[in-house]
Amino acid sequence: MLRIIFVGVLASLFFSSTFVLNRVMSLEGGHWVWSASLRYFWMLGFLGVWLVVTGRGKLGIQALGVFRRYFLFWILAGSVGFGVFYALITFSSVYSPGWVVAATWQTTILATPFVLLGFGRKVPLKAVALTLVIFIGVVLVNIEQASTANLTDTLLGALPVLVAAFAYPFGNQLVWEARHTKRRFIPSITHPVMDDAVCRVLLLTLGSLPLWGILILVTTPPPPSGGQILQTAIVAVCSGVIATSLFLYARHSAQSTAELAAADCTQSMEVVFSLAGEAVLLGHVAPGTLGWSGIALTMTGLILYMKVQSAK
Repeated sequence: MLRIIFVGVLASLFFSSTFVLNRVMSLEGGHWVWSASLRYFWMLGFLGVWLVVTGRGKLGIQALGVFRRYFLFWILAGSVGFGVFYALITFSSVYSPGWVVAATWQTTILATPFVLLGFGRKVPLKAVALTLVIFIGVVLVNIEQASTANLTDTLLGALPVLVAAFAYPFGNQLVWEARHTKRRFIPSITHPVMDDAVCRVLLLTLGSLPLWGILILVTTPPPPSGGQILQTAIVAVCSGVIATSLFLYARHSAQSTAELAAADCTQSMEVVFSLAGEAVLLGHVAPGTLGWSGIALTMTGLILYMKVQSAK
């Protein structure tokens, strides 16, 4: 259990780079569209190299075939689960500090049960009730943010993250449904590439590319600086490669639902690491009483939620 928790916390450390560096790039004048899209352009290259280096290049080619065969499905799943999710997360960094975005992002735990219900899945009522604790914590964090920023900026920093919190599990659940069930409007994809986590990420990344192209054409952002290109590469490596690998390792090492829940719960540490990262890189002061109370409630709600889930 301790090893799983340690690895999960380490993963959350690398995941927090997303929130911190997105804020850094925003304050340096980097356009949010480049901060979002460049990460996935980098990810496409890193995933391809990873498959070749690990001797799974043939599997990667097969994944491209699956993408072509189910083109519309992957465009939908990738655009929502990766595109809409990350575009909104990055957009919010223009208006809110990274630690506020990270805290608000924890509402994905609140959103997930409702997404599952929408797909006809059963969700423990206690788990749904505990998400209210998380939501109250997020509200407190954003109330404190509103005391230091105007209402418009606070809303533009919070509301996109709330939408992203639904988009991410929705896109991922679409893939799960395609892999495990047969539904009228969702194709049944039983190809072996669906059993490979890297290939699934590759397929979702490919599916998100049209959305990034549309956003770039619509917003016509100025060219990214060398610093922004480098920082998006760091985010892609830290969050997309290292953090994801560590987190999947922690989850796959779990031998019980309690250990699985413990691994998931460690991701609440993203808030703390984001706060520390901004303090070091940007010199931001610590949150006040309301902010700390919100963080505490959010983390408490996450822990209780995972305990309820592990008790199933």
